[in-house]
Amino acid sequence: MDGWGGFFLALGVFYAVHALPVRPGVKAAGQARLGSRGYAAVTGLVQLATLAWVIVAAGQAPWIGLWDQAPWMRWAVNLAMPVAVALVVLAIGTPNPLSFGGPAAGFDPARPGLAGLVRHPVLWALLLWSSAHMLVNGDLAHVLLFGGFALFSALGMVVLDRRRQRDLGADWARLAAHTSNLPLAGRLAGWRPSPARLVVAAAIWLALLWLHPEVIGVSPLP
Repeated sequence: MDGWGGFFLALGVFYAVHALPVRPGVKAAGQARLGSRGYAAVTGLVQLATLAWVIVAAGQAPWIGLWDQAPWMRWAVNLAMPVAVALVVLAIGTPNPLSFGGPAAGFDPARPGLAGLVRHPVLWALLLWSSAHMLVNGDLAHVLLFGGFALFSALGMVVLDRRRQRDLGADWARLAAHTSNLPLAGRLAGWRPSPARLVVAAAIWLALLWLHPEVIGVSPLP
């Protein structure tokens, strides 16, 4: 199936494989069978596969232009992407019981570190990536694709906050006191990003920049 039918099918499956694995019953059953790490690995691979599928499907949908691409739009993407990559790299394994990406153990609410910059760094990375790519892809299919991702990540912060409040109970106020969903609105005192992680983030960003023309077929450079 191709065209609009294939695109909407891929989009529906993408959202399903992101929504279902976090349902308490599905997650508990999956972890009981595969273990926590095994379940995370399997769901992660499935989600990456559906992401690739929906991006390809968007390119195969009929082209309906909504706005033209201006040169400054590519600059916006190339400024947003290093930040998005850095947020993901800094978040992985960093203590943060308020979001996902890192363990709860070792989190100091008085010095929340990365969570003081943004409470949900992975979701903010997704928001930056999707918003920037929607800007430079002004056709209907890609606006639906990246606009949906942006909305998904923005609403995800609200949903995740409510879920953590329910799970943490009275501890939520104490743990989240110096964090915020708004960048730089939390407490950053004493936090310095790891230079090693920033080097890794820079290497990943350069690799993505180099691979983009080969994999996507379009150079991201202005």
